[in-house]
Amino acid sequence: MPQEFRPTASLDALRARAKLLAFTRRFFDDAGYWEVDTPLMSHERVIDSNIEPFIVPWSATERLYLQTSPEFAMKRLLAVGADAIYQLGKVMRHGELGRLHNPEFTMLEWYRVGDTHVEQMNFVERFVVEFAREAGSLANAEVRNTEAENAANNSDENITRRSALIAQLSAIPFERLTYDQAFERYAGTKVLARSTSDIVALARRLGVSAPESLPTDDRDGWLNLLLAERVEPHLGHDRPTFVFDYPASQAALACVRSEGNVAVAERFELYVNGIELCNGYHELTDATELQSRIQREAAASEKVIPLPTRLLAAMQHGLPPCAGVALGVDRLIMLCLGVNSVREVIPFAFERA
Repeated sequence: MPQEFRPTASLDALRARAKLLAFTRRFFDDAGYWEVDTPLMSHERVIDSNIEPFIVPWSATERLYLQTSPEFAMKRLLAVGADAIYQLGKVMRHGELGRLHNPEFTMLEWYRVGDTHVEQMNFVERFVVEFAREAGSLANAEVRNTEAENAANNSDENITRRSALIAQLSAIPFERLTYDQAFERYAGTKVLARSTSDIVALARRLGVSAPESLPTDDRDGWLNLLLAERVEPHLGHDRPTFVFDYPASQAALACVRSEGNVAVAERFELYVNGIELCNGYHELTDATELQSRIQREAAASEKVIPLPTRLLAAMQHGLPPCAGVALGVDRLIMLCLGVNSVREVIPFAFERA
C-alpha cells in the first residue's frame, strides 16, 4: 500500500516524545539513579506463564528469548553492587496488540536498594507528576495525528482534553487502595479471604461472562477476570490510583507478608482512567523461595518453565533488599498528549513496522 511507509504518529508527537524521554533521563539522573543497558536477547525466559516471549533460534539445540523485561539482568547487577539503576528501552511480548498494546514497546524499569514498595509508590507519584508537568510545558506544540480518521486530535476539544488529563496526572496526593478495598468499592465485597467458589459465584452474580476455557478452580483466573471487568475500569478517573497488597499468588518475585488471616504480596499498580501504567514490587531476595514458587507455578499452569539459573545464582550470591518498578512509557506519553492509542506515539506501530 502506498501509505504504509508513513508513521503512525505525527512528527509533532514524536518531537514531544523525544523531549519527554530526555526529561525522564534527567529526572532519574538527578534522583541518584544511573542508566544501564542490558541485552535484548537472553538465555533465560520470563517465569510469568501469562507473558509469552518471542523465541530466537540460535543453534540446532539452543534458543534465546527476546526480553519481556530487563528485570533479571538488572537484578544480577544489583547482586554485584549496583545501588540505584534504571533502564529506558525496548521490550517485546508475543501476542500483545491493541489500543494499549504493541508487541514491541518502551519500558522504563528501575530498582533502588533499601527501598520498599511503599517508598517506591511515593517515588512513582513524584515522577508521574513531574512528567505530566513537563508534558504540559510542551502543550503549545502541535500534536497532530497522521491518520485521517483522528484528525480531530488537533481540535480545541482535544487540546482541552489534553489539558484535563495533564491536570489529572498532576493531582496529588494520588489515591491509594488495597486490592481488597478496590474490590469492596467496585465489586461489592472483599475477596482475599473468600473461597474460589465464592469468587466464581460473585462473578456470576455480577453478570461477568467467563470464557469456557476458564476452570472453576482457577482462583487467580477468576480474580483477574473480575478485576478487569468490574474494578479496573473505575480506577484513576478523578486522580491517579495506586492499588496495592495483591494476592500472594499473583507476584512470584515479590515479598509476601501476612495481613490478618491472608497472605498478600507487597506489590502495587498505578491506574489512570482505568489504564494500568506501572507495576512495582518489594522484591523477593530468597533464591530457595523463588525456585519453590516457580515449580508451583509450572505445576499449576502445566507449562514447562525453565529455571532462571543466572538469576537464582545472583540471588544466592546476595540480592540486597530492594524495590523495583516497571512503567509503560508509551501509555504515559499517550495520556499526556491526549491521544487515544499507543500507536499515535510510536513512530511505526506493529502493522507498519
